[in-house]
Amino acid sequence: MRYLLAAIAFLTRFPVPGAASIDAADVARSAGWFPLVGVLLGGTYAGAAALLRTHFPMGVVAVIVVLLDVVFTGALHFDGLADTADGFGGGKNREDVLRIMRDHAIGSYGGAALVLAMTLKIAAIAALLGQSHWASALILTPALGRWSILLLTASLPYARSTESLITGIGKRPLLWGTGLIAISLIAATSLRAWIALGAVPLVSAGFGWYCRRRIAGITGDTLGANLELCESIALLAFIWAPQAN
Repeated sequence: MRYLLAAIAFLTRFPVPGAASIDAADVARSAGWFPLVGVLLGGTYAGAAALLRTHFPMGVVAVIVVLLDVVFTGALHFDGLADTADGFGGGKNREDVLRIMRDHAIGSYGGAALVLAMTLKIAAIAALLGQSHWASALILTPALGRWSILLLTASLPYARSTESLITGIGKRPLLWGTGLIAISLIAATSLRAWIALGAVPLVSAGFGWYCRRRIAGITGDTLGANLELCESIALLAFIWAPQAN
């Protein structure tokens, strides 16, 4: 239970008992629970959408869902996306990219990435809310995004020379996290969910290759960026092939 609470405390802004005593080692050991935290977040978004979708236009509900994502996660992964876009967009070499990513100021690349990512998510969620499988899409997409963290931490080294909790995650959490994802997708009984599952490793592999090429590994920022990319492609996969059930 301690490690599940550590995962919730790290990935969300939900109040967690004993959060002050949770350290980086606890978070690293909790990584296998990341997909379940995604399910909890997705369930919250789906619950809010269920209450609102009969009272407001789908576009308004989609904006509120994305707003809840920002509030409940502290915009953790959007921040990583912005920093990564600024670093990869403006950096001339590995050291330059890593230096720019450490700068918390948002540049033009980061700003554009945030606008595009949020716009895509809002449009995709609005489209999904008009389909019968919208709830499973909202619940599973955050889980798949957090599963993508485990895919990259299990396959790529940490890019910086300093210590990080990323180095303590290793490969074992990927097995537990994949099991949780499999259970969630089986419960969803949706072909679209399995299509989304297949898309996430493809995006992670492509982005991971690019990270390896540019900075010789991953950072916390690139994990956040990959999560946002994977959530976006998962939402598109749920929209794609509407005749599949």
